[in-house]
Amino acid sequence: MSGMFRFFRSTLVLVWLCAALAVSTVALAAQALTLSAQVATLTTHAAATAAKHRKEMAKAVSKTKAKARLRRMLVAVPVLGGGAALAFEAQDFQEWKTDNPNGTFADYSCEVAVISTDVLDETLQELPPAIRPSRDRVTGWLGTCAKTGQPMQ
Repeated sequence: MSGMFRFFRSTLVLVWLCAALAVSTVALAAQALTLSAQVATLTTHAAATAAKHRKEMAKAVSKTKAKARLRRMLVAVPVLGGGAALAFEAQDFQEWKTDNPNGTFADYSCEVAVISTDVLDETLQELPPAIRPSRDRVTGWLGTCAKTGQPMQ
């Protein structure tokens, strides 16, 4: 009788262990599926967000280029161009002034000149070497910055 009781007890423990392992396997499989679905959702969302961001950036760049092109075209008209250039510069100065309330027009001019020199240098590098003026010659035309008294480089 005791041998049969031990066999029954061992069998019961093994059945319980198999059932526990089966339940654990099913639970882990369900959790793995849930996590896989979450990863897929997040990946899709990230890809959609990246595509949206690229589209917004392209739109912003296009808008900026169009604005610059329009400004160039308006400035090209002799009388209208002078007024447009003054208006654009005044608008840019007012926008700069909101970020730099203690700044003066001389400070603004120096900052714009330094940035313009960098852009001009990049633009000159795109020209063919045969027609490209030297950097020193171009910076010589720009003069000095009132803020530092140094030539713009």
